[in-house]
Amino acid sequence: MKRRIHISFVCFYSLVSYFHSCTAFYLPGLAPVSFCDESSAGEDCQSEIELFVNRLDSVESVLPYEYDVFDFCQDTKERRPSENLGQVLFGERIESSPYKFKFNEDIKCKKVCTKTYKKDARQDMAKLDFLKMGMQLNYQHHWIIDNMPVTWCYDVEDGQKYCNPGFPIGCLVTMDGRAKDACVINSEFNKKNTFYVFNHVDIKITYHSGAAEGWRGARLVAATLEPKSINTDQTNPTCEGPPMEVPVDFDNDVSILYTYSVTFSEDNSIKWASRWDYILVSMPHTNIQWFSIMNSLVIVLFLSGMVAMIMLRTLHKDIARYNQVDQEDAQEESGWKQVHGDVFRPPRKGMLLSVFLGQGTQIFIMTFITLFLACLGFLSPANRGALMTCAVVLWVLLGTPAGYVSARLYKTFGGEKWKTNVLLTALLCPGIVFADFFLMNLILWVEGSSAAIPFGTLVAILALWFGISVPLTFVGAYFGFKKAAIEQPVRTNQIPRQIPEQSFFTKPIPGIVMGGILPFGCIFIQLFFILNSIWSHQMYYMFGFLFLVFIILVITCSEATILLCYFHLCAEDYHWWWRSFLTSGFTAVYLFIYGVHYFFSKLQIVGAASTILYFGYTMIMVLIFFLFTGTIGFFACFWFVNKIYSVVKVD
Repeated sequence: MKRRIHISFVCFYSLVSYFHSCTAFYLPGLAPVSFCDESSAGEDCQSEIELFVNRLDSVESVLPYEYDVFDFCQDTKERRPSENLGQVLFGERIESSPYKFKFNEDIKCKKVCTKTYKKDARQDMAKLDFLKMGMQLNYQHHWIIDNMPVTWCYDVEDGQKYCNPGFPIGCLVTMDGRAKDACVINSEFNKKNTFYVFNHVDIKITYHSGAAEGWRGARLVAATLEPKSINTDQTNPTCEGPPMEVPVDFDNDVSILYTYSVTFSEDNSIKWASRWDYILVSMPHTNIQWFSIMNSLVIVLFLSGMVAMIMLRTLHKDIARYNQVDQEDAQEESGWKQVHGDVFRPPRKGMLLSVFLGQGTQIFIMTFITLFLACLGFLSPANRGALMTCAVVLWVLLGTPAGYVSARLYKTFGGEKWKTNVLLTALLCPGIVFADFFLMNLILWVEGSSAAIPFGTLVAILALWFGISVPLTFVGAYFGFKKAAIEQPVRTNQIPRQIPEQSFFTKPIPGIVMGGILPFGCIFIQLFFILNSIWSHQMYYMFGFLFLVFIILVITCSEATILLCYFHLCAEDYHWWWRSFLTSGFTAVYLFIYGVHYFFSKLQIVGAASTILYFGYTMIMVLIFFLFTGTIGFFACFWFVNKIYSVVKVD
């Protein structure tokens, strides 16, 4: 089968390969590690391979849990590698494991530990019940070797192979004999009302030898495993036998023996720089992505043609006015010229609008820089937590443009309560997000989930907010208020003009509702992959596509808002300030509706806590998206209105 290269990682692989061959420079957190036999280990080559375990999650629950909660075998010398802010916010809890092995030393059926659950011990029964709950909800292990996910690869339809960066802890055959989830992989899992524990794993590690290329040791290029359920001899395990069964209702003690085997194989055809290919290429979404891009481009071309026609028509009528040709007809058709004395009249609630625009500017710049860096590979999946860390740090440091934009526009609106303006800019929207986030964190804490943010991290976030972002917002507001108000191209009349009766389509609410349809149509396919990444715990890597869709979204929001703004001005309705913001911002309402549809149609989430968490986090995304799209539409319309009224000749 012809190998497909995903566009989002072309830049990344090219950079890594180039630096590897030329200057031995690597992106942060992505430097290769060389391994060799124990007899030849040294400073530049190590023999021990560490296997780390991460938190367990499920597609049927929003609540992830730490590895230790399920009573698996634990490392006697437990240690946790340092985690960045993004990993903590995403709920990653990486720790060492008891699975120990050395490079190029195969292991056959090695015992890890035995877990015994006595029927008369309440604590043991609680642990076993929790383990069975994890199997029933299809909780997944996430193991890491050499900063790579240990994947479970299996065949799917059409002869393709899918590599999942996780594997189940077990499975359940229900009372009616229906094999659930992972139980379908083995025909021996056929006893009704029975849990099957995956207590054995066959780990296969593939490496690339450096002997042929002149460097010492070997580098790991793949780590796969196959989970098995085996009820083997406890004293002398052979890792052969019938499946390890745990009945739903039982009267005897239960002992579960955990074992593992390790094999090594050499494959010099796989380069270290492209070792993620076997995970990413197994996700067959490229064709769908290109279809989405082409669909979005058609919408953009349609809108661009409409906007170009309006601009040309506007210029044509303007020239006709100057040349006194059909002036009466031109005046009659160009209703937007008749409201030149009211079009720049300050809006109601100008304080709130300026605050929203300041926050939207901050989010827009943060999103653009983050996606650009991700497209280049600096925030790839190999650099764990880097995406969220980058976004948070950028948001904190971008308080200055938020304060500047908010203050400058508020001054243009004629506002005088500058202290209230700057305080709302610094605290309103971030405060809403933090309050929602804090309530969700309380639920996670009550449920004992590993995704609950530690108190120290919450204090650190507050310190970043109040210690860096708020002062920078004040600095930006200071310079914004020092600057003169934005000069408008035409004077504003003292007496407001009466707005004529509007047709249904030029009324504010129908126009706003229609304005969000086209931008949402450009992103809904990409949105499906983003939600899959968040809620189905899939690895998101298509940043090239995402950056392209981001550009298309900006263009679509701008053109759709300009188009509707022009129609409203032609109908002599000059209240365009808030409408331009809400027209493109209404895309966020469609995002929420799609989120509800996704919850009921794609997810199997059960439980009140998981449902509340899903919609709580969805509301945060909707608010951020509302500010982001609304700001794009406002500034596009602001530019358009200033442009057309600056070239018209007003008597």
